[in-house]
Amino acid sequence: MMKQSALISTDQALRLINEEKCVVLDASIDKVNQKLDPKQVDLLPNSLFFDIEGVFSDHSSGLPHTMVDADNFSREAQKLGIDNDSTVIVYDRWGVYSSPRAWWMFRYMGFDKVYVLNGGSPAWKAAGLPIVHEHGEAETNGGFIAKPQAEWLTSKEELLQNLDNDQVQVLDARSPARFHGTAPEPREGLRSGHMPGAKNIPFDQVLDEQYLKDEEELRGVFEGKADNSKRLIFTCGSGISAAIIALAAHEVGLDQISLYDGSWSEWGADPSLSIQKD
Repeated sequence: MMKQSALISTDQALRLINEEKCVVLDASIDKVNQKLDPKQVDLLPNSLFFDIEGVFSDHSSGLPHTMVDADNFSREAQKLGIDNDSTVIVYDRWGVYSSPRAWWMFRYMGFDKVYVLNGGSPAWKAAGLPIVHEHGEAETNGGFIAKPQAEWLTSKEELLQNLDNDQVQVLDARSPARFHGTAPEPREGLRSGHMPGAKNIPFDQVLDEQYLKDEEELRGVFEGKADNSKRLIFTCGSGISAAIIALAAHEVGLDQISLYDGSWSEWGADPSLSIQKD
């Protein structure tokens, strides 16, 4: 059975925003080697900042983006006014880039009513809808309590145990050159290549400019690389773009979705782990 879409259009978001329990979150981060323009902060009205690289990352891990524990996630989500019965809309200022990471984080933490605005604030602005230039603040703390759903997250140890499992497929969202080991990694100290048995779905293949492609096009992207008989483990450079192709997989009804949070930042830095080059 096809799951309910996690994507919403600007029209759908506009209707949801007027509901009392709706919380709108800007989950923007800079891209690798490409920064957001600090002079052009186009935001949806009353949106709060979901700080992926700050309070929603575990900085003790030594990796760029590591999921925080349930207590920390609960506390920071409560500061954003989120309750267990809230509806959350996440977006980013690129279109669809870091907002899927926020979607995955909420799903891992047991929160289902979270939606990604397809096209982000560029789509909102293009639709002629109101834009503001400062984040809002929550009027009161919420009562959200995280309940982690283990199937949504994969550790390095779990991945190692499943590399030879024919019921598991690893899908890598990095560029073909990085995946095949013909281009260096943008982060220093990382080897080039990919995990044994992984398949490559560069994240831009599921995008049409700032939008996620439609369902029919997405099915073509996943054809021959993923099906619902297998558990799918998504990886990338640091856990951000993996969530983009995980969201795309969700949209075509693939439901055994997990994200390897350490991604290549962890795997590529560990000389004891096997890699392949093509």
